[in-house]
Amino acid sequence: MMQIHLSRSPGERRVALLRDGALHAYRLERPARPDGVGDILRGRITAVMPALAGAFVALPDGETGFLPESDCEGRKIPSEGTILTLRVTRAPQGGKGKRVSARTPQIEGEGLIARGPDAALRWAAAYPEARLIADDAAEVARLRGLLGGGRVLLQPAAFDDALEDEVARLAEPEWALDGGGRLIFSPLPALTAIDVDSGGADPREVNARALPEFARQLRLRDLAGAILLDLAGLSVKQRAALEPELRAACGQDGLTQVLGLGPLGLFELRRARIHPPLHEALAGRALTEGLALLRQAARESAASPGQRLALEAPAPILVALEALPEALAEFTALAGHALTLRPSPTAQVTHA
Repeated sequence: MMQIHLSRSPGERRVALLRDGALHAYRLERPARPDGVGDILRGRITAVMPALAGAFVALPDGETGFLPESDCEGRKIPSEGTILTLRVTRAPQGGKGKRVSARTPQIEGEGLIARGPDAALRWAAAYPEARLIADDAAEVARLRGLLGGGRVLLQPAAFDDALEDEVARLAEPEWALDGGGRLIFSPLPALTAIDVDSGGADPREVNARALPEFARQLRLRDLAGAILLDLAGLSVKQRAALEPELRAACGQDGLTQVLGLGPLGLFELRRARIHPPLHEALAGRALTEGLALLRQAARESAASPGQRLALEAPAPILVALEALPEALAEFTALAGHALTLRPSPTAQVTHA
């Protein structure tokens, strides 16, 4: 049974997809800065690049996208200066801009025509039997208006303590395996290397536990592009014997292609890039910490209505929050008062 849990706090929307109670997929969204996947917009061809089999496109708000010729009708790039309707198929990530497709109805309009669906709506469409549980009345009203009231429930906390803990662990570059061993994640601009560390345990047992967890972590962290997996110990022949298990573990994803065992004894995989990986979403440490403090402040305000609160934090955190005024405005709407911001060497929520 699938369930979608949505926890909303000022500036952030955290969405978890659970299969039979276990975390199956996760997305961290910042509604004021959507990744754009699924957006319908108008763009202008600025440079046809035959060597890249595509063209660069000027998008609204000064962004630049890339249009592959395979995503054009007849696999033919329109001439420079052509304005056409596009659909965003890949968010900007890894230092590269959006990827767009012209295989969408050509309609009139300017700039951004329609926003793409957020994670909750995408998963609701993919799993029509799944119920949605949200802890924010405005989100419940929005989702009920789009999906109908029967599927969407309002609860005080969409994430229980166990789910909060598991989601928090996704921010770390390591993942402890049940029974011993760990996965170590090393994302780089060109590829992601993942190492299975046995920690002194039997590598055969650790690798058997690691393969399904490895596939799950790819989904949870939205890791994509070129991926190298280094199993713990074992000869090349023994590693090769595990390829069927690896393919079976990754086969449920639909985005991951196992290319095989390379000459260095590393499994090589490729996963489609669509949404930014979680580590990129969390890369702005000051903003990430600031939004976590806003989440704490919102909870304290809900527990003590009418109590005016202040957020004391180092200057970079305050600057990052002030650069996302929508988050501060959300807190004001929830609490009924603006959050006082005070520079401090330490970060904490206090009484104003």
